[in-house]
Amino acid sequence: MCTALTTLINRLDGSAMSSTDVIRWGCPVPSFGDLSSARVATVGLNPSNREFVDELGNELQGPYRRFHTLRSLGLKSWSDVDARHLRLIIESCSSYFFGNPYDTWFKRLDRVVSGARASFYEPSCAACHLDLIPYATARKWTELTARQRSLLLAAAADALGLLLRDSPVRTLILNGRSVVEQFQELAGVNLEQRPMPTWSLSRQSKRDVLGIGYRGVVETISGIRLAHPIAVFGYNHNVQGSFGVTTEVISAIRSWIAQSTDGVAE
Repeated sequence: MCTALTTLINRLDGSAMSSTDVIRWGCPVPSFGDLSSARVATVGLNPSNREFVDELGNELQGPYRRFHTLRSLGLKSWSDVDARHLRLIIESCSSYFFGNPYDTWFKRLDRVVSGARASFYEPSCAACHLDLIPYATARKWTELTARQRSLLLAAAADALGLLLRDSPVRTLILNGRSVVEQFQELAGVNLEQRPMPTWSLSRQSKRDVLGIGYRGVVETISGIRLAHPIAVFGYNHNVQGSFGVTTEVISAIRSWIAQSTDGVAE
């Protein structure tokens, strides 16, 4: 992961990041959990700003810190990073779920992951989380301008491929429609779609939102050939953010993941 992390850090100081609202004093987040031992990985858009700041916008410190920053590493610039700093960043990623994880977000997703007989919180059946864009932004993805989102997607287009290239991950779970759409574009694939009536979300005085399941297999991402084929499963609801996602809907998605991943090579 050191090579991929170095590439991601170098981009933090690039001009492309200057107008993207990226938290540039925070390190890139190549993974949440130990990518080197995970056979299952969930995929989101980008890290929350709450991985670096509290509700008042102050940098997390001490036992509350989740990832490293220029301050925590004693650096003035990312250009000063050496092998020791890289190791510290990777360690903070690998041990994320055994420190101060953002459970409000990850506990719901872990319920889905358990369908693949994996967990963020159990080392013996380790899962990890990856983002298409491994940089936290000061504002939520939906609050960024279209230009900012385009710049970030372009700057991080090969990040997922670089991270997965030599990993043991055999299963990817895409969390939400936006992630599915961006992943398909990056990987150059059209995932098979299937209506899932039991996932439908009720809307008062509005049409219900139909559930959709996605599945496929990828061997390359952004032109980067993977060490082995990876099975991909996704769903159109963001289990943390979509209005109306009930525990029943999450359980239904979990059951589908369990049936779909049964027999996937481990």
